[in-house]
Amino acid sequence: MPKARPLPLKAYQTLANFRYAVRHYLRFSEVAAKGEGLTPRQYQAILAIKAASEEAPLGVGDLARLLFLHPHSAVGLVNRLETAGLVSRRPRTDDRRRVLLELTPHGARTLEKLVITHRGELRRISPIFRKVIEEIGSRP
Repeated sequence: MPKARPLPLKAYQTLANFRYAVRHYLRFSEVAAKGEGLTPRQYQAILAIKAASEEAPLGVGDLARLLFLHPHSAVGLVNRLETAGLVSRRPRTDDRRRVLLELTPHGARTLEKLVITHRGELRRISPIFRKVIEEIGSRP
């Protein structure tokens, strides 16, 4: 088997720059969520609930899958969101043992503020991501 050629330094630099840009955005998101009194996971949860289609709203199991959580952890997260007045549960019409998640008006207002803030930051840093993606796509 032929020996693989070593990657050029630029390949490592590009990947490091990409990881830095992602981490920068995630750190921004953590601070923004905390500024609204949420944990980063709570922000991720209400964003996922809002992003679900009206034809296919999320249940707790769906939320667990999307956030890479164990089901019992998702239940605890939803309990905290409900206590904070950000989400409510409603029984499914086809299976009343299961519940669907909805944002409350307070949850929707909180999420809207965060989404506006996040979109602004993404606009600001998008040139960095574009550059890194272009570099990854080019063949060294």
